[in-house]
Amino acid sequence: MMIAFYSMTGNTRRFIRNAQVAEQYDTYEINASNSSEQIREPFILVTGTYGFGGVPDEVKTFLEVNHELMVGVASSGNRNWGNNFARAGEHISDEYGVPLLMKFELHGNQKDREEFIEKAGAMHESLGRKEIQPY
Repeated sequence: MMIAFYSMTGNTRRFIRNAQVAEQYDTYEINASNSSEQIREPFILVTGTYGFGGVPDEVKTFLEVNHELMVGVASSGNRNWGNNFARAGEHISDEYGVPLLMKFELHGNQKDREEFIEKAGAMHESLGRKEIQPY
């Protein structure tokens, strides 16, 4: 399983780095030059939220090509936006029918990083069971 992420301001990149995700999973940073490339393994998407709760354009492009392999989404934002806090994750979850694993503020804190690692591990285990027991 892979962790694909988009970082508009560097907060999501810092969250991924501080969670030490790359020690356990392959990572793929989405940017303007690679957003339309196809990846070939299941992934969890981690993205920031743009403006008033929107999904960044690069993430939209990436999902047009890769949404079938997405197994979950996590999103960051700023609580100052009230109901639109980290709303991109809600939009993606609703549109593609994947679980919203969590929301975190800016680059997250230690508790957020631990929660993400735990949830990513559970998703990874779940994928393994589906592959071994294809009922």
